[in-house]
Amino acid sequence: MTKGTFILGTDTDVGKTVVTAGLVYVLRSQGYNACSFKSIQSGGIEKNGSLISADTHFVKKAADLQEEDSLLNPYCLKTPVSPHLAARLEGIEIKKERIFSAYNTLSRKYDYIIAEGSGGLMVPMLDKDYMLYHMIQELQLPVVVVAKAGVGTINHTCLTVQAARHFCIEVKGIIINGYSGTIAERDNVDIIQSLTGVPVLAVIRRLEGLDVEAGRMGGLQEEFREKIPVEGLLKMMAEAKEVNSHA
Repeated sequence: MTKGTFILGTDTDVGKTVVTAGLVYVLRSQGYNACSFKSIQSGGIEKNGSLISADTHFVKKAADLQEEDSLLNPYCLKTPVSPHLAARLEGIEIKKERIFSAYNTLSRKYDYIIAEGSGGLMVPMLDKDYMLYHMIQELQLPVVVVAKAGVGTINHTCLTVQAARHFCIEVKGIIINGYSGTIAERDNVDIIQSLTGVPVLAVIRRLEGLDVEAGRMGGLQEEFREKIPVEGLLKMMAEAKEVNSHA
């Protein structure tokens, strides 16, 4: 049975793709059969006459992953807005069946799937009746919350964890991204862990020169190799899967 985790952001541009790439890299570099999954990408980029997900290609490059984009990212939309609006503006009907068909195909090929969300819990995926939290519930994956290090992160992170619990979504850990070591950031890490009761799994430093669209790593591989213990990551996913299987 495929194990995995869902990478959930407290907001947009907090580093979900960076964390997804780092976790897939750590697993694959240790010989584990892992891949990424992003159901809907809005804000796709033109490359060689085609629309592609820069996020998916960044993960593939970082983790040396050779897989069809249509499986890793079933829907790639051009307009950089919420998925439901991008689809409406572009005249595309998003179908859950296509998303879950791709995910199920990956689950037969890979032992671990690191699924990346499109924004936060309350982002509409298809319309106002199907939000990101609905998808997480259906995938039955435990969540790792990605939060920024700086001002505002205490409120955003605590609200995200509280909302996830309201929707009966298991939050296994928090990863703080873009850390530079200021006194405020150090305090944020301590307070978030204390208020939520959720462990901070890693604090990822601000990676200079990192550019997802340009495919520049900025030392990502080295940082995640140092900060993410693969044994702990595997244990977290295995324990969550066991709980979900008995739910």
